[in-house]
Amino acid sequence: MAMLVQYRMATTEQMHLITAPQVRIEQTRRRLAKLRAEGLADRITLPQAGRRRVWFATEYGVRVAAEWPELRGRRPPRLVSDPVAARLRVSHTLTVTETGLQFLLDARRRGEVCRPLDFLPEVHHPIGGGEAVIPDALLYHQRGSRNGGEGSMLRAFLEVDWATMGPERLVSKLRAYARLHQYAPAPVGRRRTVEAVQEEWRQHHPLFPRLLFVLDGTGPVGTDNRIRALHAAVDVDLAVALLLREVNVLAAPMTDLLQHGPAAAVWHPVQDPERRVGWMDPQVP
Repeated sequence: MAMLVQYRMATTEQMHLITAPQVRIEQTRRRLAKLRAEGLADRITLPQAGRRRVWFATEYGVRVAAEWPELRGRRPPRLVSDPVAARLRVSHTLTVTETGLQFLLDARRRGEVCRPLDFLPEVHHPIGGGEAVIPDALLYHQRGSRNGGEGSMLRAFLEVDWATMGPERLVSKLRAYARLHQYAPAPVGRRRTVEAVQEEWRQHHPLFPRLLFVLDGTGPVGTDNRIRALHAAVDVDLAVALLLREVNVLAAPMTDLLQHGPAAAVWHPVQDPERRVGWMDPQVP
């Protein structure tokens, strides 16, 4: 239930791989059916071949799960309240869920630590003036073996672009992250001093998370156009250039993630789009 609330929507197969890949999928189907019978979850059936079932938490389910320690303190999801609302959001939301699943499966294969609840959709980061950066997801990934002691913790913002709008939309997102990178709210009730100034994101992260753009819904030409639009922003926006001096900003086609896994060298650095690197590689110069 916690997975369903956190991931917003998921197919039966996705829920099975996220929560219980070691058992038969029929057990997952029975668990989901039980949640539906108890009013905690509902589903829609996609019209495509295979008629996949897509599950989402009901308002009652969100209220119940919000009290659990695993989800306490998280902002409640933008509720998918009924099957009609679910159908309007299903394409993008399922792609975000699939992206998180690929990182989760890749960590399992590599013997590293990325648990299901380490993929957090829609984490709110204010940038002043009532505006906020809300990534499609925030990812936590701990390097090193599960049994081999502490490894380094990596964090990444994920943006999944489905090519429903032009490349300018991606560029505007990149600029918003550049604003977040520099945004330091003035202390309330006293004058702002050099010692008091601290970027807002430092309250949540020791280092600014890497920024990963996952590009879907288009062919190689469309993907290349989007990557080059991101690259062009470096030359015309000083804030973006400053961001890229300190933060890995990478883009990759969803097809490459599915074929090779997100740890492979399938990511194009925005400042050098001809290169291909792994998302966990050290800082790109």
